[in-house]
Amino acid sequence: MSDPTAPNPALLLIDRTAVLFCGVAAGVAIGLAFAPQLSAWLAEGPPVTVAAAAPVQAVDADGLPQAVAAAADVPAGLARAVAEKRAFRIGVFGDSFGDGLWAALYNQLPRREAFQVLRHSEQATGFTRYAQNNLEDRLAGILAEGPVDVAVISFGANDTQGIYVNGKVAPLQSARWKAEIATRITRYVKALQAQGASVVWVGLPVMRDPKYDAQVQGLNAFYAGLMAELDVPFIDTRSAAADEQGRYASHLPGKDGVPWLVRAGDGIHMSMKGYRLLTDSLATRLRAWGQAARAGKPVTADLVPPPAALPPEPASPAAASEPSAAASTPPAPSPAPDTAAPVPDTDSAPMQLLPPQPAAPPEQTPPPPAEPPRP
Repeated sequence: MSDPTAPNPALLLIDRTAVLFCGVAAGVAIGLAFAPQLSAWLAEGPPVTVAAAAPVQAVDADGLPQAVAAAADVPAGLARAVAEKRAFRIGVFGDSFGDGLWAALYNQLPRREAFQVLRHSEQATGFTRYAQNNLEDRLAGILAEGPVDVAVISFGANDTQGIYVNGKVAPLQSARWKAEIATRITRYVKALQAQGASVVWVGLPVMRDPKYDAQVQGLNAFYAGLMAELDVPFIDTRSAAADEQGRYASHLPGKDGVPWLVRAGDGIHMSMKGYRLLTDSLATRLRAWGQAARAGKPVTADLVPPPAALPPEPASPAAASEPSAAASTPPAPSPAPDTAAPVPDTDSAPMQLLPPQPAAPPEQTPPPPAEPPRP
């Protein structure tokens, strides 16, 4: 019987490695620059089927789902940070979408207000990819380095694939798949909660490709149900990056009516303006919580954290793919200055995406039925 934790080349037929490799190139590396705030966007509860629209439910004055608004007057971790006379530690966990959310929140949560936004996201990761990177093992190392006061989590772009459970194939969204992935996520969330973090899960937006969007929509429903069981707020972002009919939209109008680019050219990731759109109301709520936790006390110089370090540059594709197909990789972005207002938008430059990795021939146990990897 094969080792259930060993990587199987057959699963590479459904591996969306290209999704993660283009995450930095098509998301964070577009540039950390932002537009004026757009209108309130969040609605609670995921859509149940592809044809059904997400139910519109009550939101608070900031446009944030009531589940988030009512989670706590002040998260315990923020109160702990004040008592320990240190900065608020906001950890962002995820894959390439997490990279984008980190970049947006870093610029929306000023260091001068004692916010330290920590990048704990990593491309090419997911809860179905433990053979390559066990997220729970990595989380244990992160928490050993210091506490996380609020954890913002977003996974799933790479998890639209089956897994092996006890040496047998568990197809995507099968009962055994759900049981195993739910167990992994539950341990992950409870590890964060056990050290005092308030957890928020950010769902994935609508995708351009209908088949992939149907898979992502199914994941969102699964995540939302699981978060409800764990008493963790789930932020549905599908309506945030969709047009008035709920369809995928690459551009959305701002307050001035001018269409802004909100999606990357791959139809999967966001532009930096789009990532900010997904985090605007959450950042507003976190700043209000921070002010309440300090109870009007000023932020002294010793509470202002240093600027964030640069994320590592993506590996050159030349070593992993055909030289003729390799695309140049933009440099890793530098966090934008900690200013009072967003800088003008400059994220419309052409994007250069890495090519998909070639699939390896199948071995032994056949993979679950799936479509070929998207370009």
